[in-house]
Amino acid sequence: MCKFSKSDRAKLGNTIVYISNRVQHLHKTKLLKLLYLMEESMVKAYHVPFLAIPYETWKLGPVQKDVFIEISDGAQDLLAEYVRVNSDDEIEARVEFDDSEFSDSEIGMMDAVLRKYGKCSAEQLVELLHRKDGLWYQTASEHGLIEAFDENLENNSDVRLNFSDLLSGGERDFYEETLNLKLNARLMRTEAHV
Repeated sequence: MCKFSKSDRAKLGNTIVYISNRVQHLHKTKLLKLLYLMEESMVKAYHVPFLAIPYETWKLGPVQKDVFIEISDGAQDLLAEYVRVNSDDEIEARVEFDDSEFSDSEIGMMDAVLRKYGKCSAEQLVELLHRKDGLWYQTASEHGLIEAFDENLENNSDVRLNFSDLLSGGERDFYEETLNLKLNARLMRTEAHV
Protein backbone atom coordinates (compact mmCIF):
# COMPACT_ATOMS: atom_id res chain seq x y z
CA MET A 1 0.00 0.00 0.00
CA CYS A 2 1.06 3.55 -0.69
CA LYS A 3 1.03 6.22 2.00
CA PHE A 4 -0.63 9.37 0.76
CA SER A 5 -0.04 12.83 2.12
CA LYS A 6 -2.91 15.32 1.99
CA SER A 7 -1.31 16.89 -1.09
CA ASP A 8 -0.90 13.50 -2.81
CA ARG A 9 -4.51 12.58 -2.07
CA ALA A 10 -5.66 15.94 -3.45
CA LYS A 11 -3.71 15.43 -6.68
CA LEU A 12 -4.96 11.86 -7.11
CA GLY A 13 -8.54 12.84 -6.23
CA ASN A 14 -8.52 15.81 -8.58
CA THR A 15 -7.02 13.71 -11.37
CA ILE A 16 -9.95 11.33 -11.04
CA VAL A 17 -12.38 14.28 -10.91
CA TYR A 18 -10.78 15.58 -14.13
CA ILE A 19 -11.15 12.20 -15.82
CA SER A 20 -14.73 11.65 -14.60
CA ASN A 21 -15.78 15.07 -15.90
CA ARG A 22 -14.51 14.20 -19.38
CA VAL A 23 -15.24 10.48 -19.78
CA GLN A 24 -18.81 9.20 -19.91
CA HIS A 25 -19.68 6.00 -18.08
CA LEU A 26 -16.37 5.80 -16.24
CA HIS A 27 -15.91 2.49 -14.46
CA LYS A 28 -13.08 1.11 -12.35
CA THR A 29 -11.11 -0.78 -15.02
CA LYS A 30 -11.16 2.12 -17.46
CA LEU A 31 -10.16 4.57 -14.73
CA LEU A 32 -7.23 2.39 -13.67
CA LYS A 33 -5.97 2.14 -17.26
CA LEU A 34 -6.33 5.89 -17.88
CA LEU A 35 -4.41 6.68 -14.68
CA TYR A 36 -1.65 4.32 -15.79
CA LEU A 37 -1.52 5.88 -19.28
CA MET A 38 -1.20 9.33 -17.71
CA GLU A 39 1.72 8.18 -15.57
CA GLU A 40 3.40 6.49 -18.54
CA SER A 41 2.84 9.54 -20.77
CA MET A 42 4.38 11.90 -18.23
CA VAL A 43 7.42 9.65 -17.84
CA LYS A 44 7.93 9.30 -21.59
CA ALA A 45 7.37 12.96 -22.43
CA TYR A 46 9.02 14.75 -19.49
CA HIS A 47 11.02 12.02 -17.69
CA VAL A 48 9.29 12.80 -14.39
CA PRO A 49 6.58 11.02 -12.40
CA PHE A 50 3.01 12.31 -12.53
CA LEU A 51 1.38 10.88 -9.41
CA ALA A 52 4.39 8.75 -8.37
CA ILE A 53 2.18 5.91 -7.19
CA PRO A 54 3.06 2.24 -7.71
CA TYR A 55 1.34 0.05 -10.28
CA GLU A 56 1.30 -3.72 -10.00
CA THR A 57 1.26 -6.33 -12.76
CA TRP A 58 -2.22 -7.86 -12.78
CA LYS A 59 -3.92 -10.03 -15.38
CA LEU A 60 -5.92 -7.14 -16.84
CA GLY A 61 -2.87 -4.89 -17.02
CA PRO A 62 -1.31 -2.34 -14.72
CA VAL A 63 -3.31 -1.70 -11.54
CA GLN A 64 -2.85 0.87 -8.81
CA LYS A 65 -3.91 -1.28 -5.86
CA ASP A 66 -5.01 1.54 -3.52
CA VAL A 67 -7.31 3.02 -6.17
CA PHE A 68 -8.62 -0.46 -7.06
CA ILE A 69 -9.54 -1.15 -3.42
CA GLU A 70 -10.97 2.32 -2.87
CA ILE A 71 -13.22 2.24 -5.95
CA SER A 72 -14.23 -1.37 -5.23
CA ASP A 73 -15.37 -0.19 -1.78
CA GLY A 74 -17.40 2.66 -3.26
CA ALA A 75 -14.87 5.48 -2.68
CA GLN A 76 -15.59 5.80 1.02
CA ASP A 77 -12.16 6.61 2.45
CA LEU A 78 -9.13 7.80 0.47
CA LEU A 79 -11.15 9.46 -2.30
CA ALA A 80 -14.47 10.07 -0.53
CA GLU A 81 -14.29 13.85 -0.69
CA TYR A 82 -13.51 13.79 -4.44
CA VAL A 83 -15.59 11.07 -6.08
CA ARG A 84 -18.37 8.59 -5.48
CA VAL A 85 -19.42 5.36 -7.15
CA ASN A 86 -23.07 5.49 -8.20
CA SER A 87 -25.59 2.63 -8.34
CA ASP A 88 -24.43 1.76 -11.89
CA ASP A 89 -20.82 1.46 -10.62
CA GLU A 90 -19.88 4.63 -12.49
CA ILE A 91 -17.38 7.01 -10.95
CA GLU A 92 -18.72 10.55 -10.50
CA ALA A 93 -17.12 13.74 -9.22
CA ARG A 94 -18.30 15.11 -5.88
CA VAL A 95 -16.39 18.39 -6.26
CA GLU A 96 -15.21 20.78 -8.94
CA PHE A 97 -11.74 20.15 -10.34
CA ASP A 98 -9.04 22.09 -8.46
CA ASP A 99 -5.96 22.70 -10.61
CA SER A 100 -3.73 24.00 -7.79
CA GLU A 101 -1.72 20.74 -7.63
CA PHE A 102 -1.06 20.64 -11.40
CA SER A 103 1.40 22.22 -13.82
CA ASP A 104 0.37 23.35 -17.30
CA SER A 105 2.35 20.40 -18.70
CA GLU A 106 0.37 17.97 -16.54
CA ILE A 107 -2.97 19.44 -17.65
CA GLY A 108 -1.82 19.23 -21.28
CA MET A 109 -0.73 15.62 -20.80
CA MET A 110 -4.06 14.66 -19.19
CA ASP A 111 -5.94 16.29 -22.07
CA ALA A 112 -3.79 14.46 -24.64
CA VAL A 113 -4.34 11.08 -22.96
CA LEU A 114 -8.09 11.63 -22.72
CA ARG A 115 -8.31 12.79 -26.36
CA LYS A 116 -6.44 9.67 -27.49
CA TYR A 117 -7.90 7.05 -25.14
CA GLY A 118 -10.97 8.54 -23.43
CA LYS A 119 -13.45 6.98 -25.86
CA CYS A 120 -11.81 3.54 -25.81
CA SER A 121 -13.58 0.79 -23.92
CA ALA A 122 -11.96 -0.79 -20.88
CA GLU A 123 -11.38 -3.91 -22.99
CA GLN A 124 -9.61 -1.90 -25.70
CA LEU A 125 -7.38 -0.27 -23.08
CA VAL A 126 -6.52 -3.65 -21.56
CA GLU A 127 -5.60 -4.93 -25.02
CA LEU A 128 -3.51 -1.82 -25.70
CA LEU A 129 -1.60 -2.21 -22.44
CA HIS A 130 -0.97 -5.90 -23.16
CA ARG A 131 1.03 -5.10 -26.31
CA LYS A 132 4.33 -6.99 -26.45
CA ASP A 133 6.46 -3.84 -26.57
CA GLY A 134 4.74 -2.36 -23.51
CA LEU A 135 5.96 -2.14 -19.94
CA TRP A 136 3.21 -4.44 -18.57
CA TYR A 137 4.02 -7.27 -20.99
CA GLN A 138 7.78 -6.94 -20.49
CA THR A 139 7.37 -7.00 -16.70
CA ALA A 140 4.88 -9.87 -16.73
CA SER A 141 7.10 -11.85 -19.08
CA GLU A 142 10.26 -11.18 -17.06
CA HIS A 143 8.56 -12.44 -13.90
CA GLY A 144 6.95 -15.50 -15.51
CA LEU A 145 3.38 -14.23 -15.14
CA ILE A 146 2.11 -14.46 -18.72
CA GLU A 147 1.45 -18.20 -18.63
CA ALA A 148 -0.15 -18.03 -15.16
CA PHE A 149 -2.43 -15.20 -16.34
CA ASP A 150 -3.28 -16.95 -19.63
CA GLU A 151 -4.15 -20.20 -17.85
CA ASN A 152 -6.19 -18.37 -15.19
CA LEU A 153 -3.89 -19.59 -12.42
CA GLU A 154 -3.45 -16.02 -11.15
CA ASN A 155 -5.25 -12.75 -11.71
CA ASN A 156 -2.92 -10.42 -9.83
CA SER A 157 0.60 -10.14 -8.49
CA ASP A 158 2.57 -7.79 -6.29
CA VAL A 159 5.22 -7.29 -9.00
CA ARG A 160 5.56 -3.56 -9.49
CA LEU A 161 6.10 -1.89 -12.83
CA ASN A 162 9.30 0.14 -13.02
CA PHE A 163 8.70 3.24 -15.12
CA SER A 164 12.43 3.90 -15.40
CA ASP A 165 12.51 0.87 -17.74
CA LEU A 166 10.81 3.13 -20.30
CA LEU A 167 13.88 5.36 -20.40
CA SER A 168 17.61 5.09 -20.88
CA GLY A 169 20.78 6.97 -19.98
CA GLY A 170 20.41 10.45 -18.57
CA GLU A 171 16.63 10.41 -18.98
CA ARG A 172 16.43 7.36 -16.71
CA ASP A 173 18.77 8.93 -14.16
CA PHE A 174 16.75 12.15 -14.16
CA TYR A 175 13.48 10.24 -13.69
CA GLU A 176 14.87 8.16 -10.83
CA GLU A 177 16.25 11.25 -9.05
CA THR A 178 12.95 13.09 -9.45
CA LEU A 179 10.98 10.06 -8.26
CA ASN A 180 13.19 9.68 -5.18
CA LEU A 181 12.77 13.36 -4.33
CA LYS A 182 9.00 13.09 -4.68
CA LEU A 183 8.81 9.90 -2.58
CA ASN A 184 11.03 11.36 0.14
CA ALA A 185 8.91 14.53 0.25
CA ARG A 186 5.78 12.35 0.50
CA LEU A 187 7.30 10.38 3.36
CA MET A 188 8.21 13.56 5.22
CA ARG A 189 4.71 15.00 4.73
CA THR A 190 2.97 11.82 5.90
CA GLU A 191 5.26 11.43 8.94
CA ALA A 192 4.63 15.06 9.88
CA HIS A 193 0.90 14.24 10.17
CA VAL A 194 1.35 11.13 12.31
